[in-house]
Amino acid sequence: MMRTFFDNAAVLVTGGTGSFGKLFVKTLLEKTTARRIVIYSRDELKQWEMSQLYPGEDRLRFFLGDVRDLPRLTRAFHGVDYVVHAAALKQVPAAEYNPFEAVKTNIMGAKNIIDAAIDCGVKRVVALSTDKASSPVNLYGATKFVSDKLFIDGNAYAGGRVTRFSVVRYGNVVGSRGSVIPLFKKLAPTGELPVTDPNMTRFWITLDQGVEMVMDAFETMKGGELYVPKIPSMKLADLAKAIAPDAKIRITGIRPGEKLHEELISAHDAYRTVDAGKYYIIQPDLDWWAPSKIEGKPVPTNFAYTSDNNPMWLTVEQLREMIRDV
Repeated sequence: MMRTFFDNAAVLVTGGTGSFGKLFVKTLLEKTTARRIVIYSRDELKQWEMSQLYPGEDRLRFFLGDVRDLPRLTRAFHGVDYVVHAAALKQVPAAEYNPFEAVKTNIMGAKNIIDAAIDCGVKRVVALSTDKASSPVNLYGATKFVSDKLFIDGNAYAGGRVTRFSVVRYGNVVGSRGSVIPLFKKLAPTGELPVTDPNMTRFWITLDQGVEMVMDAFETMKGGELYVPKIPSMKLADLAKAIAPDAKIRITGIRPGEKLHEELISAHDAYRTVDAGKYYIIQPDLDWWAPSKIEGKPVPTNFAYTSDNNPMWLTVEQLREMIRDV
């Protein structure tokens, strides 16, 4: 189905050569009449490889740059209507070992996106978050928690300017960079798979669902919303069974910075959360910039959305079908 919201628009994607960015750009090209699509990232090889997928496509622009570089962002944002912020340092162990680098990219990079968007008159910005940002226990989650706060409150910072910011937050993405699936498939012939804890659960979403969610957010946002999808949970042990049914499971123990169960909405956010049908939406604490809010049914006061209390669960068979081509 074609998306009319992006008709004749200029759209920029930070981290545009990543798993999400590539599919989002592909979707823009196939399902919108956006006039210009800018891929902003720092890896020239990935940009060149991506450009080879679209020979002769004159709507694409490739900007080398880092979200840490405010002047470069400001140059790239000129004439841009909408920005998707997907760039991040997201590997948990790497962030723990290189904490200042994670802060520079995930927090200072968010600040730079906000400043450049406001100064350049970008209309709407949607930033990608993670379940690890809810009640964070590791540095990556903590930096994304701060990033989420910056984008939500960036609406107040914009003052009377046109720019509005919202956030989408979801769980593990099937087949994304860093996914455990390729590791399990590689180890399957050995007859043994490492699982941290047989009771560990995670939220599960496809890249297609993530892209659709971001597009929905652009179309419905008023500014300050944090969108959370209603997605199924899965047990890590079931994922191992789906990939190698006869393999022996070797329990390795939970790693530092990991949770047994992930969380998308904490009980502390329940009083601001509404059920909007397809998504839960955490409304902003302060809304000077947007007195009107997206309609929805308030969730119970003791509500929390965690991967172990989720009413939707994937079976081994469903997992096997989802990961078939990953």
